[in-house]
Formats: sequence, structure tokens, C-alpha cells
Amino acid sequence: MPPPSPSEPWWRPDVHQDRRPRLIVRNAIKRAFRAWFEARDFTEVEAAALQVSPGNEAHLHAFTTEAIGPDGTRTPLYLHTSPEFAAKKLLAGGERRIFDFARVWRNRERGPLHHPEFTLLEWYRAEEPYETLMADCEALLTLAADTAGVEAFAFRGGTCDPRARPERLSVAEAFTRHAGIDLLATLSGGTGADRDALAAAAAQAGVRTAGDDTWSDVFSRVLVERIEPRLGRGAPTILYEYPTVEAALARRTARDPRLAERFELYACGVELANCFGELTDPAEQRRRFEAEMAEKARLYGERYPLDEDLLSALPLMPPASGAALGFDRLVMLATGAGRVEEVIWTP
Repeated sequence: MPPPSPSEPWWRPDVHQDRRPRLIVRNAIKRAFRAWFEARDFTEVEAAALQVSPGNEAHLHAFTTEAIGPDGTRTPLYLHTSPEFAAKKLLAGGERRIFDFARVWRNRERGPLHHPEFTLLEWYRAEEPYETLMADCEALLTLAADTAGVEAFAFRGGTCDPRARPERLSVAEAFTRHAGIDLLATLSGGTGADRDALAAAAAQAGVRTAGDDTWSDVFSRVLVERIEPRLGRGAPTILYEYPTVEAALARRTARDPRLAERFELYACGVELANCFGELTDPAEQRRRFEAEMAEKARLYGERYPLDEDLLSALPLMPPASGAALGFDRLVMLATGAGRVEEVIWTP
């Protein structure tokens, strides 16, 4: 079913009736997920959408607004791009297992896999390793398929068995396998990265580069062009151990400071979830946020304020792991939709 055209708005009765079966499945999956979390002693929370900082990653773009006080004082605020900052404050306050079906907003994003307002399912486990989240993701994929009554997910000609054991593939292994690039050879120390070495390797692999590309620009281009389309084919893929320079909110791995406890879940070439072993060092987190905002200012001419309350809360936060799953994308795959708009009640 194609998405409604401008001449066929989603609220026309005939269009809505065509869309409704997928929306009903969406509701069923949400109910099943909520029951799954509650059966495991998670508490459902609701993060406020208005925040003093929408997030501090260079390529995330927020919607900006302002609060007007009774005296006319104007305070800039943002619609959050994720409930993560609020969730971490709740962990600092004493919560141990929480989840949130959060409505979030991201500007400059629109397409088959992107919508400016969407739902992130985020959950956090205090005192548990991030490998536990890998098992969570595996269970939720199976539950979504069972609830939707489908044998396989499909998207753009690719299929994935959501009940199959996910392949666990490190980012370094993926660069070697799919692009012939030794990624680790371009990394040094904790966040050191050799831009020229990676650009040369990418060019040799047939990936275009530009003179003003940063290491991260080249990394992202190789990932998008050569690696992501091949992930989650046949079985889901867990792509893990991202370079620390690509994991602003994740702690370093114990075995290699160049790598971070971050993984992403893929099915049918679609990124579904982004998961971290959470960074709780406030000085390191501040340094990373400031670096991200400096890059944002360089690229886009703007920066967002840091959430000082979050930085103050981090010393009180227990070791934890957290996941953010694109709920609309998962429903899209489970219902065979071609665009996320087809599984959003009021796009």
C-alpha cells in the first residue's frame, strides 16, 4: 500500500480504512512489549518532551521553542530528540529498570525510514552489562513477529527471519568483510583517529571522499554505502564495538580504549536499535559533548546548551546499560509497510 499522496490525505475514510489494519497491529505490539517489560520488573516512565538541551550529538537536529513566564521572561527550550537525559536522571534518583514509549522529534529528517515526530522505545538496566540488551533485542524481535503473525520481515526486496539468532559482528570485522578496510589501523589511543589513513583506504575500496571530510565523515559514508545494506539479511545482525569517537554517550570497552560499548540492531538492512553501556564519568561526558557541539557549530553554525543537571546527576548514576529502539520502524517491518508513515496513526 503506497503512502497517501497530497491529494489523498490520511484522514479520508477510504485511505484510513486501508491503513487501519497495520495500525491495529502497532497497538498489539505495543501492548505485548509493555507486558514483556512489566513481567521483568521494569517500571514505565514518561520523560518530559520539553528540555533545556535536546541532546548533544553533532548530527541530531532539534525543534526549538521557548517558555514565556508570567512576567514575560522568555527561556529557550527544545523538544527532545531522545528521552535519554531524563532517563539517566531517574537512574541517578534510584530507579533500576525503566522503559518509556517516548514521542521524540528530530528536525531535518524525512523519508521512508524517517519522520520528524516518531516513537522511541527506550529501556535501561542498572547494574547489568550491555550484552543483556542484546538478548532483550532478540526477544523483542521474536515477540513482534509473533504478535503480528508473520514468519519473516521484508523491506526493499530483503528478508529477515526475526526468530533467528542474530549474528554478532564487530564494526571492525564489518569494515574488513564488506569494504576491505582495516578500521583499527586508523585508530589510536582513546579518541585518536587518522583521517588520511581512513580516507585512503576508503578511496581504494571505491568509496568517494572529499578533501574536507573528517574521519567521522568517511566512517559514516563507508558504513552507509558498503555495510548497512548487507546487515540483517536472512537473520538479524548486532553490529557491536563502535569506535569511541562514534559513541559519544557510551563507555569504553575494558579490552580496548579505542572501542566503546555500543551496538546497533539491524534487520533487512534497516537500523532498528542503538544501545550503550552508559558513560557515567561527568568530566569525560562533558568533554565529549563539547567536542560534538564544536563539530555541530562547524558544520551547521549552531550549538545546543549542555544539560548541566545531567552532568551533575552522572556521579550518582549506577553503572547501567540502555537501548533506544525505533518502534515505528519495527512495526513497519512487522507489517510489511514500505514507509514509517504507514504505521503512524496521524502522520
